[in-house]
Amino acid sequence: MNKVFRANRTRAKIHGTAERPRLSVHFSNLHITAQIIDDDKKVTLAYATTVGTKMTGTKTEKAAKIGEEIAKQAKAKKVKKVVFDRGSKLYAGRMSALADAARKEGLEF
Repeated sequence: MNKVFRANRTRAKIHGTAERPRLSVHFSNLHITAQIIDDDKKVTLAYATTVGTKMTGTKTEKAAKIGEEIAKQAKAKKVKKVVFDRGSKLYAGRMSALADAARKEGLEF
């Protein structure tokens, strides 16, 4: 339950709008998923995942690739600024690798 409380505490402070949608990141034991969400319209604008792909490397390398991919999709949708939603995870390791890769591709948060 502590994980749910931490995620809810994080999400209570952030809200995705049309100007600054929310970049939500989820890590499972095997896969990484990132999506850009407009909470006002309740629409997913961009989505990137390792599910169904043949990505190789460590989970940190996969997170960096997903960060690059989600930033490219955001550029295609003309989204430049986002609000980062890390859920219940700490901003370290894989989370920071994904965020740094997204920033290098031009996403601002």
